Amino acid sequence: MPEQVVAQPGLYTGTGNPPSLKGGRCRKCGYVFFPPQQYGCESCGAPREQLDAVALPGRGKLHSFATVHLHQGKGIEAPFTVGVILLDDGPAIRSTLTSRTGEGLQAGDRMNATMVSQGHDEQGREVMELRFEKSAR
Repeated sequence: MPEQVVAQPGLYTGTGNPPSLKGGRCRKCGYVFFPPQQYGCESCGAPREQLDAVALPGRGKLHSFATVHLHQGKGIEAPFTVGVILLDDGPAIRSTLTSRTGEGLQAGDRMNATMVSQGHDEQGREVMELRFEKSAR
């Protein structure tokens, strides 16, 4: 089995069940955000010294979704589905889903983060990327 690397190590971990996203929390007002940043709190204006890094478990509820039918980029072939996930521990995020729209997705479905292979890099390592899938329960 080839060595695995995470495609976006600044945004999520490749471990855990489900994997977690790297976010932040303001000590002053409690605001939770993703992606991580060090500019200051966008909710209360607290300086960056008031921000802490937090791991956000990759669990939430599907708010909305759409299928992309035409795409001219690298790494993913159309059609694919993008969803807005309301994370249990905070913010709403956008993510590519493992399911297609026609596979029974509904707003309100429970979703979990998972890691999927996106091919191999120049060193032959398997590149893993975070996606969200419909929860079995």
